[in-house]
Amino acid sequence: MPSGRYQMYNDNSFKLGLFGANCSSGRAANILPERWLADWESCATMAKMADEAGFDFILPIGRWKGYGGATNFQGTTFETLTWATGLLALTRSITVFGTVHAPLFNPMVAAKQMVTADHVGNGRFALNIVVGWNEPEFKMSGIQQRDHADRYDYAEEWIAAMKQMWSTEGSSDFQSDYLHLQGLVCEPKPVGRTSPLIINAGQSDAGRAFAMRCCNGFFTNFREAGVERATAFVEAFKSEARSNGREIDVYTQGHVVCRPTRKEAEDYFHHLTNEGADYGALEEALRLKNITRENTLDFEARLKAMPPNNVGYAIVGSPDDIAEKFARIHGAGISGIAFSLVNYVKELPLLVQEVLPRLEKMGMRTAAT
Repeated sequence: MPSGRYQMYNDNSFKLGLFGANCSSGRAANILPERWLADWESCATMAKMADEAGFDFILPIGRWKGYGGATNFQGTTFETLTWATGLLALTRSITVFGTVHAPLFNPMVAAKQMVTADHVGNGRFALNIVVGWNEPEFKMSGIQQRDHADRYDYAEEWIAAMKQMWSTEGSSDFQSDYLHLQGLVCEPKPVGRTSPLIINAGQSDAGRAFAMRCCNGFFTNFREAGVERATAFVEAFKSEARSNGREIDVYTQGHVVCRPTRKEAEDYFHHLTNEGADYGALEEALRLKNITRENTLDFEARLKAMPPNNVGYAIVGSPDDIAEKFARIHGAGISGIAFSLVNYVKELPLLVQEVLPRLEKMGMRTAAT
């Protein structure tokens, strides 16, 4: 497999991906009637639409339990490796990620699952590795979370074990601090006998160091007021990677609301993040971080600030506005964005018809073939 595997097969300098569509309500905790339900038929339709339009990737969320509230936000979810395999069978060009909690998946089993997905997609499977934080989800599995830094040490061994299985002929043993695996075999190997693209989004020092050592891509946050800071971060991150003999792309994430006019988009975003928000679910999300009405004086203010901030960078406006904001992100050195929508199937057509041509004229994208 050529190096293009790690650039997702094309010459688009700014990659576009859809984020969170395997979960009900996507990434916006809302009670709107048009909210995303994440049923299989809708997911399949979304994937085929994105593939035909030339989108670069689809990135799911690793979620095992919902957040409650009126909608049980993200309570209906598809497991990501099997979801990715199904979508890869329905598409021809787009890369589909699995998002995997390393502590919850035996590496021998996961290695085989990923190879299967990779062959279904002819080399288009990719891995988003996460180490986990959500205590109720770990309690469901009966697995104890490790200390923060130790989580990444385990994940590094987990990846190393899989890469050994993907590259070694015959059987081999893998002995490390956390893993003691004997007689490992894995046939077939991944397509092209190369590892799938691996990304991570850890924001701590330990998470960034892990991505530097083990991943092909890294997700960071972006805010409109911080273009200079983002540019400096990307330059420093890539420079450090190159000093260690590695090339790592940097991506970001956000939520898009695109409407024919800026006013329509801003009005809808206000509706989504005010009367349309599922505050019960957002309160539970805060509680999981030990922020409650009982221990936080400004709890109501923090809860009200959640809807517009919980979805990442809000990219709101007309097609011209969206294209310009994407260009601003790209100008910071960021290679692409994974974004969510309130309803992926209903909102994709406007992006395809109006935003993608603008990005092509800007030289950030090539026309889909």
